[in-house]
Amino acid sequence: MNQGTKGTLLTLLGGMSWGISGSIGQYLFQYQGMDSRWLVPIRLGLAGILMLAWYIFRNGIKKALAPWHTDPIELLIYGLIGVSACQFTYFLTIQLSTAGVATIMQDLSPITILLVTCILGKRMPRPLELLSIVLALSGVFLITTHGNLSSTAVPVSAIISGCISALAVTVYNMVPVHLMRKYPVFLMQGWAFLMGGCTASLIFHPWSYHYVPTLPGLAGIAGVVLIGNVLAFTAYMQGVKYIGAGKAILYGFSEPVTAAVISTVLLHSPFTIADGIGFAAIFLMLVLISISGKQRASAKTAPATASAPAQTSTIRK
Repeated sequence: MNQGTKGTLLTLLGGMSWGISGSIGQYLFQYQGMDSRWLVPIRLGLAGILMLAWYIFRNGIKKALAPWHTDPIELLIYGLIGVSACQFTYFLTIQLSTAGVATIMQDLSPITILLVTCILGKRMPRPLELLSIVLALSGVFLITTHGNLSSTAVPVSAIISGCISALAVTVYNMVPVHLMRKYPVFLMQGWAFLMGGCTASLIFHPWSYHYVPTLPGLAGIAGVVLIGNVLAFTAYMQGVKYIGAGKAILYGFSEPVTAAVISTVLLHSPFTIADGIGFAAIFLMLVLISISGKQRASAKTAPATASAPAQTSTIRK
């Protein structure tokens, strides 16, 4: 099997694993009575402990602590305002709507990164970029309204939390410039998850909920941690190494598709023709963003941050 095929399969596996994790989260909220304020601190804390323990086992405690000695402020912004905020609002969006809606809203992050890139570069969006913005807005409109102008199929609160999730993705893809050059993303994610777990616990006090999960609930928690963090992240990042971020961002669309299929078939969430058209519009948006990023890279005329839309695929949840 050549590297291209390996990269494609691994990227698809990573995206599908994130989609499965989101669907497990929907199951926990819908059928196990969990609350995102209870689940997220546990998920983040466990994932952070596992990832940091593995990194320390492979590289030693000194290398694991290195980011705190060189870029502590950047690491805090990355971990708390970026990753942790993304995690909480992503699962909150699932709780308020469905896993499919939450993942498709988070996939708007390339557009927010593009807009920030244009502002920093003091330029207007190019034709392909403008078209991608129109497609993104059209896709979200169709998914959140089912094409009905007189009503909203998705709660406004879910739309707001989904948009915040996309903004948080923008933060942790564009802010930690020095960190991404110096340290492995795996290490940064580990610290971000641990910080998020501790901070979310202090804010939401999950112990005060007096919630005792059932056996399926415990299995679900294990699923969102092991499948959604360890397996998904490892597979996706390895796939990016083989095929590059430009292609990975397209294959990563397996995440919302997987979440939508599981939500519809197993969790009985509604899925209409308008939803299908909306998903297609979001996918075309990602294609155009990828093409636009390649054109700027080949022309070598973009500012330093202009490659950020393509980088979105390298760091997700």
